[in-house]
Amino acid sequence: FNGSESPTRCCCFLLANPNPPWWAYKEVVQGSFVPVPSFWGLVNSAWNLCSVGKRQSPVNIETSHMIFDPFLQPIKLNTGGRKVGGTMYNTGRHVSLRLDKEHLVNISGGPMTYSHRLEEIRLHFGSEDGQGSEHLLNGQAFSGEVQLIHYNHELYTNYTEAAKSPNGLVIVSIFMKIAETANSFLNRMLNRDTITRITYKNDAYLLTNLNIEEIYPETISFITYEGSMTIPPCFETATWILMNKPVYLTRMQMHSLRLLSQNQPSQIFLSMSDNVRPVQPLNNRCIRTNINFSMQGKDCPNNRAQKLQYREILKWLMDTNRGPVQLLRRVQAAVKISIVNYRIL
Repeated sequence: FNGSESPTRCCCFLLANPNPPWWAYKEVVQGSFVPVPSFWGLVNSAWNLCSVGKRQSPVNIETSHMIFDPFLQPIKLNTGGRKVGGTMYNTGRHVSLRLDKEHLVNISGGPMTYSHRLEEIRLHFGSEDGQGSEHLLNGQAFSGEVQLIHYNHELYTNYTEAAKSPNGLVIVSIFMKIAETANSFLNRMLNRDTITRITYKNDAYLLTNLNIEEIYPETISFITYEGSMTIPPCFETATWILMNKPVYLTRMQMHSLRLLSQNQPSQIFLSMSDNVRPVQPLNNRCIRTNINFSMQGKDCPNNRAQKLQYREILKWLMDTNRGPVQLLRRVQAAVKISIVNYRIL
């Protein structure tokens, strides 16, 4: 941002690329047709992955099927020691906070090979407390979900290019729960003076002096899997990282979110709530975690044994004299991991 640019002008520019113009989470007006999630892949050939993709998001996380990966390092957040500014929008589908380009926030570590740059913070929430998150945990939804969307700035020049390219996106997901006191970052986004400025579609409001570190819960534990964008065109280019603790907002703040409209002031009021895509089939994808349950006395391999198992697998992979059947049997014997009693606190 500079002094000659207004939030409204910036809003028109930023909303042009990431959100295709003609889709919805639910029926907009009775008697009219705007494609809801079950139709996304049918109405536009460019969106066909929404229907036929095999690595779609969100998913239901079955904690009994997770695999402990000892090589997953903690997430590293790099803000350059600075607070940031950005513009919060009502897109008609989400509350969206986009940082101005002068303030760069990068993450690395975890499942990432490259550094990724924060592009957008997006909120999903429900019309009732028992729904609103896109991902489920053992079939249960949370009241909402914060998604921090990052693109691979080492390989690609911008978000639009990265979103359709391999290893393009990393999306950090944080569940939201209702409590008496709120997360300090959400307090900045959802206080009355701010949230009432974006009541209607295309409304925008400038925020400054934000500390991105405050949106993260106090944990280094996470779950990760390979998936997709949860909006059209559903490109399967995203690595998801789900933090192991939620962040909190107050009941009044959730009520304020539910009063946001999908439409402009001259149109009928339709709440933005329930802006979630239904969960998609996992299709045998691996869900990994850095939570080592052997530390709790569970029957899981320790780090040293796990590293030996990986070395043994790599040795077999390098041995071209071994057949695929023998390799598969050896891998299956080497990696047997059972994780139980997982929950997000």
